[in-house]
Amino acid sequence: MPQARLCSCWGSRLLPLLLAYICYLLLGATVFQLLEKQAEAQSRDQFQFEKLRFLENYTCLDQRALEQFVQVIMEAWVKGVNPKGNSTNPSNWDFGSSFFFAGTVVTTIGYGNLAPSTEAGQVFCVFYALVGIPLNVVFLNHLGAGLHTHLATFERWEEQPRRSQLLQILGLALFLTLGTLVILIFPPMVFSHVEGWSFGEGFYFAFITLSTIGFGDYVVGTDPSKHYISVYRSLAAIWILLGLAWLALVFPLGPLLLHRCSQLWLLSRGL
Repeated sequence: MPQARLCSCWGSRLLPLLLAYICYLLLGATVFQLLEKQAEAQSRDQFQFEKLRFLENYTCLDQRALEQFVQVIMEAWVKGVNPKGNSTNPSNWDFGSSFFFAGTVVTTIGYGNLAPSTEAGQVFCVFYALVGIPLNVVFLNHLGAGLHTHLATFERWEEQPRRSQLLQILGLALFLTLGTLVILIFPPMVFSHVEGWSFGEGFYFAFITLSTIGFGDYVVGTDPSKHYISVYRSLAAIWILLGLAWLALVFPLGPLLLHRCSQLWLLSRGL
């Protein structure tokens, strides 16, 4: 009987959550379709128009030859070769770029704009990820556990004087504010300046990266027309690791800070 009651309780909680999950996916699909489908159709029509105009200007080519050339460009892009520029474009596999790629593997970001093309590289990537992904998870969990031990005094918050309570809340709020600036505000400004993006695009890249979604529509250090410093992509990889570590700290701190602020406000009102 207790087991049946437990299963019934679990099922009663799971069904509403499942329905909410499905409804959220349906909502997202509907909104994305409304926002993006028309723009996609316009881009497709524009691309077809440009192909036809190219054939009109270069009559020595036919439709088949052009389609073969487009296929070559697509295959180059899939292999991480930017078709813009020439053979002097910076390598995707210099040490800085390789370090950046290694970081995207262990953090499961996986932009999708670059992947190993050799069989040996693909096999190594599999075993590297098998070890690196759990190592990354253990590191972030250990970081969160370390923070929990340092927050022991904050957990005994009610036992401390009102002045000490206020100072702890202000210190925690300052830490979260500075972390947000250093991780989520300043880096997008730098990326926007270096890459020629708007701040919105830089902030979008930062969020998509640190959330490990990693669409690959915006990736730093891939424009062949720009001259990047040699350590640019390595610094970006370090920023990703620090950003993920900071998020691992913020997730337990944010709700705790809100709870303590509400408690302090109630105490100040004499409730």
